[in-house]
Amino acid sequence: MKRTFFTFNVGRGSERLRSLLVTGKTFAVLSLCSMLFFVLIGIAGTVHRQSSASPISSMKGLAAAVSSAFFADMLGMELPAFEGGGSDESLSKQQIGAFLVRMLTDINPNDPKSLLAGAMPGMNGNDSILLRGGKGTDAAVGPEDHEPIEGSGGDHHNGGDTGDASEGPDGEPPDEVEPDEPDKNGAGPEQPDKQSTGGRKVVFIYHTHNRESWYPELGGNTKDPNSSTKNITLVGKRLAKKLEEYGIGALHSDTDYPTTIPDYRWELLYKYSMKTVKEAMAANSDLTFFFDIHRDANRRKHTTVTINGKDYAQVYFIIGHRNPHWRENEKFAARIHDAIEQKYPGISRGIWGKTAASGNAEYNQSLSSNSVLIEIGGVDNTLEESYRTADALAQVIADLYWDAEKVDAAARN
Repeated sequence: MKRTFFTFNVGRGSERLRSLLVTGKTFAVLSLCSMLFFVLIGIAGTVHRQSSASPISSMKGLAAAVSSAFFADMLGMELPAFEGGGSDESLSKQQIGAFLVRMLTDINPNDPKSLLAGAMPGMNGNDSILLRGGKGTDAAVGPEDHEPIEGSGGDHHNGGDTGDASEGPDGEPPDEVEPDEPDKNGAGPEQPDKQSTGGRKVVFIYHTHNRESWYPELGGNTKDPNSSTKNITLVGKRLAKKLEEYGIGALHSDTDYPTTIPDYRWELLYKYSMKTVKEAMAANSDLTFFFDIHRDANRRKHTTVTINGKDYAQVYFIIGHRNPHWRENEKFAARIHDAIEQKYPGISRGIWGKTAASGNAEYNQSLSSNSVLIEIGGVDNTLEESYRTADALAQVIADLYWDAEKVDAAARN
C-alpha cells in the first residue's frame, strides 16, 4: 500500500510539472512575439517618418524628376476630366529607370560615386535631391560645394587679385553695369515704383562662404576660386542696392569670417553665420526675408543661360532637410523660383533638397520660414553675369514682398 501511494503522488507531481513547463513556455513564446510585434511597429513607424520626409519618395520628388508632359499624362489616367498641355514631350526609359533605382536604393545611376557613398563617409557630401525643376533643369546635375584649398585660408594666392574689390571685370565699377531692357514678353528689370518700407529693414542678405569667387575675375593660374576681396559679397551688395531702389529696406553683411573669428575653422562656418543672423534679428525686428547668397562650384555649361542675347548666372535654391519645418522654406523658395522662371525662363536650375547626409542640411533655415540659400552662378561665371541675376532676383523679391503686403493689409481690414 505504501508503495502504491508513493507511485500515485509521483504521477500527480509530474503532471503539475509538465503543466507548469507548458504554461511557462507558452508565456515565453507570447512575450517574445509581443516584443517582436512592438519592435516591428517601431521600425515601421521610423521608416514611414523617414520616407514621408524624404522628397525623393514623395510625389513632389517624382514630379520634379519626370517631364511635365509625362506627369500630366499620369494625372490624366486617374482624372479623366484632366487635360494635359498636348505636348509631345515624353519620358525616356533611362529617366524612368534612373528614378526608380534612386528611389529604391538611394543610388544615383548618373553618379557612379553614389555606389560607394553609403559605405565611405564624405563620399555623398554633394548628394542633392531635385524638389522643383526649372526650364531645362537637368535632374542629374545638382549643386556642388567647393572647399578652399588646404592652407590657403580661403584666400586667393596664385596669380593675385588683378583688380580692387570696387572694380568690375573690365576695370569699371561693378555697380555701373547697365540694367537689361525688358523684352516683348515683359522679361527684364522694370522701373522701381514709389512704394517704400519707410526706412524699415525687411530683408537680410549674408554670406556663409563669403570668399567664394570666380576664375575669370581672379586671373592668373589660380586653382582656388576664392578671394578675400573680389568675391560673392559683391553680388550680395548689388542685390541689397537694387532692393533699396525698389523701396525694400535691406541689410547686407559682408563679414569675412576667416579674419574675424578667432581659431577659425571652415567646417564651422554655418555656426558663425547663424550667430550673424541671430544678431541681425535681435537688432531689427522688422526683418522678414533672409538670403544666404553663395557661388556654386559647377562649371560654366551648368551655370549659365542666355536670355535675349545676354548671359546670366543661373541660380540654385537650396533647402536643408535637417530643419523640421523645411516644407515651409521650400514653399517660400518656390514662390521666388516660379516668379523668376516666368520672367527669365531657364535662369533657375531648380529647388534642391539636402539631407543630413549631405553636410549641414539646416543652413540657418530653422530661424525663419522665409529663409533660403541661393547659389548664383558657378566658378566660371563673371561678376557682370552674376549682377544681372542679382538684378532679376531683386525684381521678383520686391514683387513678392509687395504682394504679401497687399494680402496682409486686406486681412487687417
